[in-house]
Amino acid sequence: MSHTSVADKIKFRLWVAAGGRCQYPGCNKPLYRDDLTLAEMNRSNIAHIIADSPIGPRGDSVLSVKLATDFNNLMLMCYDHHHLIDHEGLTEHPVDVLRAMKAEHERRIETVSGIHSDRKSDVLIYTARIGDFYPHVTFAEAATAVLANQRYPASSYPHDLGRGNGHLTDAKASFWQQEEEHLRAIIRERIIPPHTRGDLKAPSIFAIAPQPLLILLGHLIRDISAADVYQRHREPLPPGWAWQDHPEGFTYNIDRPKGENGPPVLVLALSAPIAAERVTTKIGKDAAIWQVTIQQPNNDYLKSAQQLQQFRELIRPLLDEIKDRYAPGTLLNVFPAAPVAICVELGRAIQPKAHMPMRLWDQNNDLGGFIHALDINNLPPREMR
Repeated sequence: MSHTSVADKIKFRLWVAAGGRCQYPGCNKPLYRDDLTLAEMNRSNIAHIIADSPIGPRGDSVLSVKLATDFNNLMLMCYDHHHLIDHEGLTEHPVDVLRAMKAEHERRIETVSGIHSDRKSDVLIYTARIGDFYPHVTFAEAATAVLANQRYPASSYPHDLGRGNGHLTDAKASFWQQEEEHLRAIIRERIIPPHTRGDLKAPSIFAIAPQPLLILLGHLIRDISAADVYQRHREPLPPGWAWQDHPEGFTYNIDRPKGENGPPVLVLALSAPIAAERVTTKIGKDAAIWQVTIQQPNNDYLKSAQQLQQFRELIRPLLDEIKDRYAPGTLLNVFPAAPVAICVELGRAIQPKAHMPMRLWDQNNDLGGFIHALDINNLPPREMR
């Protein structure tokens, strides 16, 4: 244990740089109050990276004295982690490891505290059952992505738009009806009113659900222009929602039909290729297929916010182009194989008066292929058809 007296101005600087929290990775424990009683108190330990004595943990015959009160050699820690790095875990915590811990923690605190007060964002989380899978998005992982985007959560809790884990699977027609009714109601009752009042702050949207529901979600919030849509990335580990670097030279490709006599179809072959036969089996051999694809469709292609922006810039003019080729009221069939964020952005691009009514199809392996899931945009509700 150190016996060096550290000047108050150095202690103050250390407290500010650490945000009053333990600098051991994964701890982040507030050191200004008791966890049990919430009584305000100083529970901090000032730990030395290089001990203030040559015989101490990570001690050095020259540097121990020289750096004994140097800010860059000090860390703010809880008692447990101070004890760990100096005793039981001494060999696992050499100087370079502790310096990296300190630098990462202080960089994070500086980034968060440096975000301007007008950068608030309401976190919207939507999940729905996919086959036998119940997706889950935590507020903590959403908040991490929001902070990486130079915003901060407006509240300690998200707006949860999900219906909960019901017993119905997406192989049942009633599943789609119940999810559609719930999503329309919760957006109408909990999201539109605060948005209209100006109380909804630049929403950040995190969603995992069947693709037609993601398109519907985007369509229902289309007028919230300041919203940011996020994509969960599987690589690199650990998985997360923060945007990554933009792949150089990335482009989308549009394949247009050779003739337009048959029913129009929009195919998003981005997460996986979609063979034409899978579409014509449902629509007819004369289907006019408009396809948006990439060079190598795959589940993890969407890495950057720029790629999402590229899709936004492409999809609305394409919807206009398709509409202009057909008579008013013509139904556009949509077959998506696309990432979460792409599906939401497609929905946001669809304007009620400007674009065609749409039928959304969903790939369902249990039912042997694509099934009709939802209809949106100027079509009467399902129960009226």
